[in-house]
Amino acid sequence: MKQSFLFLLLTCSVLLSSCTTISNWFYDEEELEIRRLKPIDAQFTPTESWSVDLGQGIGKFYSKLKPAVAYDKVFAANRQGAVSAFDQATGKKVWSKNFATFDDKGLTSGISNLWSNGLSAKIAGGLSVAYETVFFGTENGEVVALDTNTGEQKWITTVKGEVLAAPAIEAGIVLINTGSGFIFALNADDGEEVWSSESDVPPLSLRGVSSPAAVNGGAIIGTATGKLVVNILETGQTAWEQVISAATGVTELERIVDIDSEPLVAGGNVYAISYDGTLAAVELRTGRVIWKREYKSYRHMSISGSTLFVVDINSNVFALDSRNGVELWSQGALKQRLLTGVTPVGNYLVGGDKYGYLHWFDQADGKIVARLKVGDDDEDEGIYHSPVVDGDVLYTQTRDGKLVAIKTL
Repeated sequence: MKQSFLFLLLTCSVLLSSCTTISNWFYDEEELEIRRLKPIDAQFTPTESWSVDLGQGIGKFYSKLKPAVAYDKVFAANRQGAVSAFDQATGKKVWSKNFATFDDKGLTSGISNLWSNGLSAKIAGGLSVAYETVFFGTENGEVVALDTNTGEQKWITTVKGEVLAAPAIEAGIVLINTGSGFIFALNADDGEEVWSSESDVPPLSLRGVSSPAAVNGGAIIGTATGKLVVNILETGQTAWEQVISAATGVTELERIVDIDSEPLVAGGNVYAISYDGTLAAVELRTGRVIWKREYKSYRHMSISGSTLFVVDINSNVFALDSRNGVELWSQGALKQRLLTGVTPVGNYLVGGDKYGYLHWFDQADGKIVARLKVGDDDEDEGIYHSPVVDGDVLYTQTRDGKLVAIKTL
């Protein structure tokens, strides 16, 4: 009896101290190699300022949902339909609106709805804030504008196609890029269509679309056919278009050339990258290609000073001189972890991965200098979009609907 008790005690001790080992039984060696993080020489310890539960997240769905920061608030949404505003300093909820739809038929519908999350609004395009208004779109083709102070709906309109990327706002115009190949310019005050433009959509393309950019009177769009197009913001007239990557290959899979990352405008140039492997710097005024390099990505690009940062499809991080495309350094320690695009914060870059970790990189050499586990080392709690930074605080969402504010220093 005593031996049995000791055996049981020993077994429990092993189980409690070896949870990671047991969980690793469910993965093959290749997956384990990806999941294992090599130790780093941490230079500082990021701290979580606050976190809130958004009710639900995005689950296994593709999504570009990310928080937006403005007017001392953090705005965030989940795919199901909840859109909320939180105090930027404390995380206290200011307001929340639910755009999920509920059955209002039948005598018992009110009671049954108490235990239902309703029909998903399919919010997928991310939030943008301007003019004291929150703008977002849905996979159902709805574009919604809410008051930033109260959450009250200002207007709602329907466009042709799924809205899979965050709107861009400039000069009273809201730009919406859709999966159907249409770009819509809406009046920011009332949602009325100002103009629309259509581009070709190939038989096979990536699930997402490029967020548009709006700057200097131009609407800048990356297309599924590998083109960079600039329309005049007021009229929709095409100013110029430039082929960044041309489709080659025999199969439709080989011919995917989507520009799925938002065009990055800096210093009078536009930087665009395609899924099949072309990174280009293009003169904004004329559309002239300044340089091209071979990098494959659909992730958000960023720039700090004269250095351009790219995360490729294999989660390698690259730093390039934005003036000539010369590679300055590369970091390959996080391969296959589905690293998000990296966002500059101070002298560092920060990106998240599919296991719920945030990683800080030194901008000078790409060395990993800090790490924070936001999720629970679980793909269901992974980070799927580049963090949003305001000052030295960053904000990120996990797949299961956790919104977190983190202070770098």
